[in-house]
Amino acid sequence: MRDAWRLSAGTFLVVPVRPPSRIDRSVAAGAMVLAPVTALLAGTLWAGLGLAVTIGWLAPPVAAVVALIGAALLSRAMHLDGLADVADGLSSGLDRSRALEVMKKGDTGPAGAAALVLVLLLQAAALASLLTSVPGTALAVISLVSSRLAPVVACRHGVPAARPGGLGAAVAGTVRPLGLLAAVGGVVLAGLGALVLLDAMPYAAGLVPGGALLGAWLVTRHAVRRFGGITGDVIGAAMEISLAAALVAASSLVATL
Repeated sequence: MRDAWRLSAGTFLVVPVRPPSRIDRSVAAGAMVLAPVTALLAGTLWAGLGLAVTIGWLAPPVAAVVALIGAALLSRAMHLDGLADVADGLSSGLDRSRALEVMKKGDTGPAGAAALVLVLLLQAAALASLLTSVPGTALAVISLVSSRLAPVVACRHGVPAARPGGLGAAVAGTVRPLGLLAAVGGVVLAGLGALVLLDAMPYAAGLVPGGALLGAWLVTRHAVRRFGGITGDVIGAAMEISLAAALVAASSLVATL
């Protein structure tokens, strides 16, 4: 478990940690299952920003943008880089191998830039609507943690790697059904506990992670069809799309109140 946590924190956070003493498929699976835990640091920042909005210290749009900047900095913006690379690969119109080469180059083309702008705008707009109340802030944090279920979905058993080498090859297909259920169940139960304490929409503890899971599943499914499997970029893109989907679901629930 210690090696799995070190690998998870080292992969998904900018915080320096000691490298794992060993890395095998079991450790890789554990690292993916623990990915939601790595969101708690940014989640704490989001909770603080929500508090600042509710007491009138910050305007909601400003707080939303700062929240997204903080999440990007804490993850070295790797997820955003993955989103841009996947968008460029998907829009290239090239065959599988050449599309993967486009993704590997690392420079951002028009499709990647457009994907970044549009997804971030959607995230910011939904987040701004949530940070205006304590229950909304709780749903925002739940959305963030739920988005980190994307690695579990992308790396579940049966999903291949798109190419040998790299993060995708190391983690593809490592997460067994029990690990997937444990990660999802942990996020749902934690969210349910928080919402029950706040006496605010306990049913959202299932709906918001459901939106995140749907986003991750769609990205993974399309990547397998287009690229033949997943890469590290696909995992990052799935996390950003999952976050957008979860935030939209949460803001829709708040709007119905």
